Amino acid sequence: MTEHPTSHEGRRPLAARPQERARPRQEAAAGLPDVPAQPGGSPVPGTESPAAPGAPAAPLGAGVPGGSAAVAVAVSPQPSGSGGTASARREGERLRFVGAATRRIARGIDLDEIVLGLCRATVPTFSDEILVYLRDPLPVGDERPVAPFVLRLRRTDRLRLTDPESEELVLVPDPDPTPAAELCEVRSGGALAEVLRGVRPVFGDSAAAREALSELLGTDHPLPGGLRAILAPLRGRRRVIGAAVFLRRPERAGFEPNDLLVAAQLATHTALGIDKAVLYGREAYIADELQRTMLPDSLPQPTGVRLASRYLPAAETARVGGDWYDAIPLPGSRVALVVGDVMGHSMTSAAIMGQLRTTAQTLAGLDLPPQEVLHHLDEQAQRLGENRMATCMYAVYDPVSHRITVANAGHPPPILLHLGGRAEVLRVPPGAPIGVGGVDFEAVELDAPAGATLLLYTDGLVESRLRDVWTGIEQLRERLAATAQLTGPDHSPPLEALCDDVLDMLGPGDRDDDIALLAARFDGIAPSDVAYWFLDPEDAAPGRARRLARRALARWDLEELTDSVELLISEVVTNAVRYAERPVTLRLLRTDVLRCEVGDDSPQLPRQRRARDTDEGGRGLFLVNRLARRWGATRLSGGKVVWFELATRT
Repeated sequence: MTEHPTSHEGRRPLAARPQERARPRQEAAAGLPDVPAQPGGSPVPGTESPAAPGAPAAPLGAGVPGGSAAVAVAVSPQPSGSGGTASARREGERLRFVGAATRRIARGIDLDEIVLGLCRATVPTFSDEILVYLRDPLPVGDERPVAPFVLRLRRTDRLRLTDPESEELVLVPDPDPTPAAELCEVRSGGALAEVLRGVRPVFGDSAAAREALSELLGTDHPLPGGLRAILAPLRGRRRVIGAAVFLRRPERAGFEPNDLLVAAQLATHTALGIDKAVLYGREAYIADELQRTMLPDSLPQPTGVRLASRYLPAAETARVGGDWYDAIPLPGSRVALVVGDVMGHSMTSAAIMGQLRTTAQTLAGLDLPPQEVLHHLDEQAQRLGENRMATCMYAVYDPVSHRITVANAGHPPPILLHLGGRAEVLRVPPGAPIGVGGVDFEAVELDAPAGATLLLYTDGLVESRLRDVWTGIEQLRERLAATAQLTGPDHSPPLEALCDDVLDMLGPGDRDDDIALLAARFDGIAPSDVAYWFLDPEDAAPGRARRLARRALARWDLEELTDSVELLISEVVTNAVRYAERPVTLRLLRTDVLRCEVGDDSPQLPRQRRARDTDEGGRGLFLVNRLARRWGATRLSGGKVVWFELATRT
């Protein structure tokens, strides 16, 4: 992004500051530069160059720290004395300027901050204008740069002097910077390529530099007459990554040979800082991608429950952590709600979190009880190595029975917000963290009334350096109750807005850890929308299943689905009866879709296959796949469930 020129609006000119106007001018006469302080307390000293005849000089110390709108330049005559003393003073000021400028450049973290630091440190202290070109795209680390070699104008800054008759001259942004091309392709063997290959800064009045500047700025943008220039290549750790052009106007003293050393120092520190910023950006990108892949892209929409989630890293510099959340659909329209927290917030913690989350998903697919899931997670954490500890809350919600089963492994207790606005901290066994080993986990079954909201969270939401975990839990409970009061006793607060409101309780000192938040609004399934039967594993079971389904559809006013439901139920029940030894279960659920579930005690999952023309069977699942909206099969601890869904009229 190129800025022409840099914006300095909204800042008070230094010339308007009475404390600076009142500064004794004897300081300048004594050789002490007029040095305003930068943000953070770093001064920007400089040198005073002799002015051209009839024109005032801008002292090297008259920089623009922090991008101020204007800079007051105190003009004072050169002190009398030997030339050696003045030269030594200028060299000392030049060294102080280089130290302050490099510190300012080094403070930048990202690319724009580093380039801006170079511009602010050099204009107008070292030059009247600067052009910064960077390679496009910038290579990262050891990767091979792309061809052709293209430089893009990243930034240009320029200030000019106004009111030359006054005692104090004011520097303001120049709205008419030196024209320059946005892109420049560096030709192999050209003058610009030779200068960049030489790495050392060069004066712009040499023949090679004039050709190089013409190539860099573009043939349509010649350098205005009288401007003095230094062309400084920017070389990173392995290759040239750009160039900086320092320009001075004719009324200002020209560059001295020692200024080449200053330009070299500035270019070196800037290039190394850019290398650092590019590598940091790549690491931040990798961290973001790692965290994104470790957490679910989107939450499922299971029947009878609405879900919302939030994740906040501990800080911009610690983008990955060990907190995770998940919602896993289970057979019987149930859903598993999981929130966990691995110790630490680093790449290692994120990797362990990913393994534990995958393990939890696999165990949930086996439909194990919550306490068994935590037991196997504990074993997995011990297999991953020593001190691989985590806390976890695992809950299973059944929308048909309006019950929730919760098991805890050292995690903060969940909070249940009732429809009337009452918020309660659920009493669940605390348990030991995952990874301790040799600990039994307990599960409790609690009511989950329709309209209630369950909030699962990690300790980063309630614990910080300013408060202990139980104080934070009580504040969270009060915050939920206060939010629910705003919507009235008959309406639950919107789920997304509730999550945002919960995060608003965090103060400036409360972000010591990353935060995972999972909210579940229990809608449930009314008993009138559920039909459930047991069928003996006999040849007459498919016919009985068709009759029962027909009556349920008539009661629900869904007769138009009768033919499809009877055909599909007959195929699925026939397959279940073939292998079952115990009674087969048949359940119909009416929500926004019609869902049919057939369970038996055989663990073998059905697989769709292509039947040959001579086969008498093998076409049942083909019909289910063609007629059903969705279908699937899930293995249970005591068998399996085959289900399918049909769309109902809207």
